[in-house]
Amino acid sequence: MADIVTRKPFDILEQAREALSEMDRVFTRPFWSDWRAEEGTLPIDIYQQDDDLVVEASLPGFRKEDISVQLHQGVLSIAAHPASDTDTYSDARYYRRERPSGSWSRRVALPGVVYDAEMTAELRHGVLRLRVPISSAAKPKQIEIRG
Repeated sequence: MADIVTRKPFDILEQAREALSEMDRVFTRPFWSDWRAEEGTLPIDIYQQDDDLVVEASLPGFRKEDISVQLHQGVLSIAAHPASDTDTYSDARYYRRERPSGSWSRRVALPGVVYDAEMTAELRHGVLRLRVPISSAAKPKQIEIRG
């Protein structure tokens, strides 16, 4: 004999609410919470400070000679390759190894008009800081309304 299934009139709304709640968890989780999923991709911060666009990248253990920075047609490229590809502790028996090692790279289009900008770069305490002046063409302009 078939079982009789009774449904409440608002069951479908409850299911939709649960689905939206699950989507919120997926899309509101910080993208860096599982940054190791893209191994070898350099995490960066880009922000505006005064009249400069600032890019910061954490590169602990790299020397300035190991890092290459290029800006071409508004696309910033950062690559960091250790001087030697051999692991210093390759013969060690790790109990836990969480710090990533190896080469890192990142290409990102910078906001605004920065194609021909003069960039400065500084490596201090394992943080690469790039400063790109924002051109006047990229800044908002106040338009006078005539009447």
